[in-house]
Amino acid sequence: MFESISEKLEASLKKLKGKGLIGDEDIDAALKEVRLALLEADVNFKVVKNFSQRIREKALGRQVLDSLTPGQQVVKIVHEELCSLLGSSNARIALSPNPPTVIMMVGLHGSGKTTTSAKLARLFKKEGRRPLLVACDLQRPAAIDQLITLGTQIGIPVYSAKESKDPITVVSEAMKKAKTGAHDVMIVDTAGRLHVDDSLMAELKSIKTVLDPKETLFIADAMTGQDAVNIARQFSEQIGIDGIVLTKMDGDARGGAALSIREITQKPIKFIGIGEKIDMLEPFHPDRIASRILGMGDILSLIEQAQKSFDQKETESLRKRILEDSFTFDDLKEQLKKIRNMGPLESILSMIPGMNKIKNMQVDEQEFVKIEAIISSMTKKERTNHNILNGSRRKRIALGSGTTVAEVNRVIKQYVELKKMLKMFRGKKNLKLPRSLPF
Repeated sequence: MFESISEKLEASLKKLKGKGLIGDEDIDAALKEVRLALLEADVNFKVVKNFSQRIREKALGRQVLDSLTPGQQVVKIVHEELCSLLGSSNARIALSPNPPTVIMMVGLHGSGKTTTSAKLARLFKKEGRRPLLVACDLQRPAAIDQLITLGTQIGIPVYSAKESKDPITVVSEAMKKAKTGAHDVMIVDTAGRLHVDDSLMAELKSIKTVLDPKETLFIADAMTGQDAVNIARQFSEQIGIDGIVLTKMDGDARGGAALSIREITQKPIKFIGIGEKIDMLEPFHPDRIASRILGMGDILSLIEQAQKSFDQKETESLRKRILEDSFTFDDLKEQLKKIRNMGPLESILSMIPGMNKIKNMQVDEQEFVKIEAIISSMTKKERTNHNILNGSRRKRIALGSGTTVAEVNRVIKQYVELKKMLKMFRGKKNLKLPRSLPF
């Protein structure tokens, strides 16, 4: 996410960082490259113009020109303006004082409304709430089936009426069910089209009038760039929206939609979808995204992701086994699973400051699958004592895991090296072990 624009912005600002003094020409040259980078990322032209103008005005101020590190000050200004462009602070869902809180999901067909509805419901459930999903996309029967399947998967009830052709009837009955079932959040998945048309808008307006939702969220496919921004503006003007969810952010290297949509619509981005899995929806934090774009990493998000995957009791148990020198292949396999549960590996690495500077870094998540297969092909005795893994055993493991002996040897070597590293932790007095291991 943001790989392309991040690389270009860093390159344009790098020239300023090393300078003891900067003048008009230096700033103008850097801003020219910044504008080109943003335009190539499919950021709205007016947004680019206003953004660069604000930076120039601040960068030419006496505070910057007289500072000891003017180049760093300019980078700081760019970071602040990026934060402002993206929305300054995290915008949370407004909850109704009189439940249920009704959330209406709108957007075009294919933007990810149905999946996002389920993802959002899952987040509310984790917070201790009792959400109800409503299948109101009557134009596409498959959408109803999809929502029911997702609801079953995450243990959240779905109200649907396949025989009904009237969305107003569906939402009215769903509201009754939400109240009688003591559901405090009701998420309504509405119909979409391949493009904006009068019939779609009329239907959504009717639903909104009946529901009077606390929040109307526009779901946009981030990979469509300026199209997503233009469509969001139409929905905002005709329907009225309270926030935006950008989906497929993991596949968007440019970031044009994210950098334009808030400025154009004046509506906050509330969530971003970072993958297809049901748990891959996260709150949108403008300051963290701005840091990631400028190559500063996103340690706070990385910590939050780790906390979701690593249970405190399990971590304490693991620390005890490390201290007792009883860390086994089973422990390694379990830790690898937890890391994979944190999300796409490329996304995790992008949160670490400086990782974006490593050129041509290939991230192959299939290697994790191979390692797990190799460990699973070992016997219980082999997983607890690697010293008995002779040549014949390694051949059997390779055959059972569908890998080669060379790959099995590499995994065993990595495990032995990891054990040596952990021994260093045990050998130092008063050294606290990390809460999770960086495998």
